[in-house]
Amino acid sequence: MTRPISHDRAGTQRPRAGLDTRPEARLEARLRAGLQGEVRFDRFTRGLYSTDASIYQVEPLGVVFPESAGDVRRAVELAGEHGTSVIVRGAGTSQSGQSIGRGVILDTSRGLDGVLDFDPAARRVVVEPGIVLDRLNAFLRPHGLFFPIDVATASRATLGGMAGNNSAGSRSVRYGHMVEHVRGIEAVLADGRRAWFGRDARGGPARTSDPREGSGPPPAELEADLRALHTREADELARRVPDVPRHVAGYALHRLGREGAGLSDLLVGSEGTLGLFTALELDLQPIPAVRALGVCRFDGTAEALAAVPAIVALEPTAVELFDATVLGLAAQMPSFERVLRQLGEDGGSRPRDILVVEFAGDDPDAVSASLSALESVMEGVAAGVARAESAELQGRIWALRKAGLNISMSQPAARKPLAFIEDCAIPLERLPEWYRRLTEIIDRHATHAVWYAHASVGCLHVRPALDLREGDDVERLRAIAVDAFSLAGELGGSHSGEHGDGWIRSEFLEPMLGARLVSAFGEIKRRFDPEDRLNPGKIVDPPRMNDASLLRARHGLEIRKLPTALDWEKWGGFAPAVDMCNNNGTCLKRSPGVMCPSFRATSDERHSTRGRANALRLALSGQLGDDPWTAPELYEAMDLCLGCKGCRLECPTGVDMARMKVEFLHRLRAEQPLSPRDRAFAYLPRYAPLASRLAPLVNLRNRIPALARLGEQVAGLAADRPLPRWSSRPFSGASRPFSPDPGGPRVALFVDTFTRYFEPGIARAAVRVLGGAGYRVEIATTAGRPLCCGRTFLNAGLVEEARIELDRTVRALSRFVARGIPVVGLEPSCLLTLRDELPALDPGPEAAAVAERARLLPEWLVEEDALSRLELAPLPVRRVRVHGHCHEKAFGADGPTLEVLGAIPDLEVEAIPAGCCGMAGSFGYEAEHADISRRVAELELLPAVRALEADEWLVTNGTSCRHQVADLADARGRHVATVLDAASRPRGQSVDAAVRRLRKLRGRHGNLSVAEILAFRDEGRR
Repeated sequence: MTRPISHDRAGTQRPRAGLDTRPEARLEARLRAGLQGEVRFDRFTRGLYSTDASIYQVEPLGVVFPESAGDVRRAVELAGEHGTSVIVRGAGTSQSGQSIGRGVILDTSRGLDGVLDFDPAARRVVVEPGIVLDRLNAFLRPHGLFFPIDVATASRATLGGMAGNNSAGSRSVRYGHMVEHVRGIEAVLADGRRAWFGRDARGGPARTSDPREGSGPPPAELEADLRALHTREADELARRVPDVPRHVAGYALHRLGREGAGLSDLLVGSEGTLGLFTALELDLQPIPAVRALGVCRFDGTAEALAAVPAIVALEPTAVELFDATVLGLAAQMPSFERVLRQLGEDGGSRPRDILVVEFAGDDPDAVSASLSALESVMEGVAAGVARAESAELQGRIWALRKAGLNISMSQPAARKPLAFIEDCAIPLERLPEWYRRLTEIIDRHATHAVWYAHASVGCLHVRPALDLREGDDVERLRAIAVDAFSLAGELGGSHSGEHGDGWIRSEFLEPMLGARLVSAFGEIKRRFDPEDRLNPGKIVDPPRMNDASLLRARHGLEIRKLPTALDWEKWGGFAPAVDMCNNNGTCLKRSPGVMCPSFRATSDERHSTRGRANALRLALSGQLGDDPWTAPELYEAMDLCLGCKGCRLECPTGVDMARMKVEFLHRLRAEQPLSPRDRAFAYLPRYAPLASRLAPLVNLRNRIPALARLGEQVAGLAADRPLPRWSSRPFSGASRPFSPDPGGPRVALFVDTFTRYFEPGIARAAVRVLGGAGYRVEIATTAGRPLCCGRTFLNAGLVEEARIELDRTVRALSRFVARGIPVVGLEPSCLLTLRDELPALDPGPEAAAVAERARLLPEWLVEEDALSRLELAPLPVRRVRVHGHCHEKAFGADGPTLEVLGAIPDLEVEAIPAGCCGMAGSFGYEAEHADISRRVAELELLPAVRALEADEWLVTNGTSCRHQVADLADARGRHVATVLDAASRPRGQSVDAAVRRLRKLRGRHGNLSVAEILAFRDEGRR
């Protein structure tokens, strides 16, 4: 896509002219000179790092990406010399504002993410703070070990951030908090010294994150002072600290009185205010051999909570609550709708409230007996108990639980359920009273809330719905917090049970713990950080939790109600759709999946779905200049969006960045006209008939290297990537298969531009397969050139041109839909455009009917049970491995391909656990994107393709995917239609070949009847 003129071709911003003498510029220069890691002080990066998953937004001075513990030390020293604070950050998923501030942010998630030492026999590991929990557990899994603090954000949460917040998780009833499993911490102190804080002497300086710069023990007087402080305040701690399983408020001074406790216990939960972690020594646990879930259904939240003490007495590893609101929102999401049907009763009706109870151990009989005991205890109490003993179903249930935090934010309404009182931890026996009285408080403030999560330890996530753009709701925020925290204290609970204090809860430490302990916390802070340089304003000397200068909502998006090309009514407008992103960071996951391929390849916040949403938010609120659509920073964020639609499936708040990119490009086109290259890709459907007639000439580019090099120099087409080969025999739709019943059911085949002109054999195979199933195939056509879905125009932002193409297509397909004839397509990106973008461009009833009836070939074969009418024979291979197109995955349409292939006799079918192929239409052919395209493909897909054995086929329905594996791995990908056609061949020959043989027979032996022809065909297949 055309690059704004203020960027160079590589996409980097041009340096400012002249000498920059600002104080922050001098600090930036010194950081660049003194650190190995990257340093960014540009406006865009500051904007991206001004938010986390909380309600706050504060722009930092700059961002540093340290590559070593030495970088952390030098950054702290230089910042101190310039009088600047330092805020450490992992994934930026903080619910309380811990990872943002006005100083220099250190992002440890990119360069400090390694395993430093591992002793499986001792069940110990030493890691850097930026390593992600899921990645650590993947490393540990072959050894039968795992780190048991299973936070919902495990796919992106860093261990340093988890230790900073003293995180817990769903299984804390069994495994406790982070502090129980952190044996030692290497930290950089405010004066730049590095020290090891451990429970024993073994951790010591030898276990350092940077062998070039050793760390020493903490100053002896520091430990002596802190021990003395604990002794002095022991009675006050015993009197004021709540006796509940979850309590992380303030500094963990009370833990210093426990046997074996060290200063590392105090650093855990300190939120980066006492020292910046550079290494962690962790205790590990063996992975249980067996896990099973019991799903208890209730008629209401109060009834569910009343049952918790009896359930906890059975010693489960987890008890999680889902209320009706969360379940209702989840039911609207394709990725969760299926599991809710599995959990329901009465033919799949959705339960109102559920408790998910997990039992785990090494004895399957004991786990099964625990489930039976649960059923017995819940008899007459719950509406029913469903067992989930398969790993697949358990995985789906836990995925739903982990998304619960963000599902609650997916309501397309001005008022959003906000995280500010959700950390209260209440004694189990008082949970029903907590629910009743807190509901009264929320009702009194004229709003509602969602309830879910850790019932086992009384830490229920409660999110009242508020709109902080409204002054009254800003006051309600504080009023509800005051009332709720007071009630928690009255019931013997804690107001801070999991996500830390941050700006949300720090000011309420004194009402709960008393002035004396808060004063002691101030002493601890000054002992470690006398000049208040490390993450100031958290825990000690905090601002008011609803300080208007800190709230993200002060940058109101409603000031830019711009006209849009697509329909955003579902979200209440384009700006509210952007604001659906709550920065939870699901798109930052590194594990295989659909979202987000460019971030997984670059590890750069700018290229995540969250980064793009924040860029749009900054632009729409005027923070990137007067014209939001032409800001170079916005282009930089949107440029590497592959339009994979993975966020449509996997983002738990429903951010649809692929559609947002179309809207962005449409607006950009008004200021930045298309380049010749982009115009050529966009208008391909218009000139395709002519190009196919000139195929031998057009295809010369791939055969003559000089032409390819010229194409890169002139048009920006990667010289080392062959372009798709035009067919000189495009699909015309003239041929028809023999059908045993010419008057049988009909099906309309929508043949897209790519299939018609580049791989017409796929369309011909589909015609034969459909005919073999007894269907009369009608090719969807219209007068003039063939039909087109408008995909290439949408990719270029030419929405009106796409609307023209879709209007032609709707008129043609409506004739079939009106007669009840199904519409079947072959290319996922094209057919699914009819399901996704068409309704956003045309709200009319005809378009809606086409969108509802359009199906991919595998989907239709499964839905119509047409597989039973196909006569399939074994293939000459043992197994097929299937790579799903991103759009198939986004619409849950990849499963039917596996089911269809599974109908072929003696064939093993296996899905490749890979994300995007990286081609994304024209993306992989563009010189400036070719490297990123390869890096995305190399994440999982290409290694899997290279590992294919001689008796395996690769099946992938996307034309982009097939070209990517052909170009980068010299492998052939097959469309499911051609595989089914191959399995339908009589005696190894196609139907067309059989017909040619019959014609020869007719010439030798006279005319044969139709019945004889069909009998010959059927005999050949047998």
